[in-house]
Amino acid sequence: MNSPHQPAEPKADKAGVRRHNLSLVLRTVHEAGETTRAAVAARVGLTRAAVSSLTEQLLERGLLVESGKTFSGQAGRPGTVLTPAPTGPAGLGVEINVDYVSVCVADLAGADRVRRSEPLEARDRAPAEVLGRAAALAAAVLAEAAARDLRPIGVRLALPGLVSGGTVRQAPNLGWNRVDADALFGAALAAARPPGAPALPVASDNEANIAALAELWFGALDGIRSFLHVTGEIGVGGAIVLDGRLLRGAHGYAGELGHLTVAPDGPRCRCGAHGCLERYAGQSALLRAAGARSLDTLAERAAAAEPRTLAALDEAGRMLGVALAGAVNLLDPQAVVLGGIYPRLMPWLGPAAGAELADRVVSGLWPPDAGRLRPSSGTATTARGAAALVVRDVLADPLAYGG
Repeated sequence: MNSPHQPAEPKADKAGVRRHNLSLVLRTVHEAGETTRAAVAARVGLTRAAVSSLTEQLLERGLLVESGKTFSGQAGRPGTVLTPAPTGPAGLGVEINVDYVSVCVADLAGADRVRRSEPLEARDRAPAEVLGRAAALAAAVLAEAAARDLRPIGVRLALPGLVSGGTVRQAPNLGWNRVDADALFGAALAAARPPGAPALPVASDNEANIAALAELWFGALDGIRSFLHVTGEIGVGGAIVLDGRLLRGAHGYAGELGHLTVAPDGPRCRCGAHGCLERYAGQSALLRAAGARSLDTLAERAAAAEPRTLAALDEAGRMLGVALAGAVNLLDPQAVVLGGIYPRLMPWLGPAAGAELADRVVSGLWPPDAGRLRPSSGTATTARGAAALVVRDVLADPLAYGG
């Protein structure tokens, strides 16, 4: 019952209902990859006539395409196969990390259609310079996308730090504080694109959050919907997905696993605290402990069983396991997914991390042979996840972007 001081929500008019149903049909085709009108109707609970009318509008607006026939084995005419359009509205994702930038355009199916990456030493450089370099690469990708008849309708930035409202509040590994990333990138992209090109709306998020969503949407999770995603790069990022939804926390900063304290009297971290996980399990810490100059050298020495390298990886795995065990006891996920540099290093740091999980998780559900500690999928890249977030804007309101 509504409060007398709280007006009831207005009922949706016919146009609003149709807008909602267009989104429902487009999202259903997107999730299926390919399907028929009859299958969509059965899935969403609308009549076949209603779905057919909605589908025709989505076809006219260039958001769906149809091809061929499919036979269900039942009586009746074969159905035309519907798929998301491979051209038209798309998403642009930009990942800025400490030592590289990666840009991706994804189409309405979420497919990675155009991608470019390049090294970029961003640490302690001026934010405007870093974002300008990323915008120049994004402009080149947009030109290639246009040649393929793809039209990104927005940009998502994936950034390694605390991000809120378009501002990087703190990014210790970049040396950034209170940087208006959306505005700086948007201005740089506008300057890098041809005169008269439409401005694209820009939004940003923490890169670990976007990496977790990419794993959820494109990874090989075998039905897992609740997991902790850990990204090992120069630092260590984390994100939490519970029942298919990203857990952001009260201020959007949930999942900062890299800054959990694993040794209170440990070395000082760039964030200002002591003994943070990334001082033991981040890429910089690993290379320093092993006396290696690159990840390739580290992996080669590990494969050759070089003692110092194995000791560094074992210690990193142990500290990683300590942090993960605390998170698992608190959140009870189905799995922990290790991304970034960790899949390559799992043969050497995975056993120590797994042993800590087995010893410390109170449920007893995390023995080393349970398969709950697993590498991320190589296809679930952060830039692709960022582009897919833009695509979801189209799926949510097709009338705003099609045509």
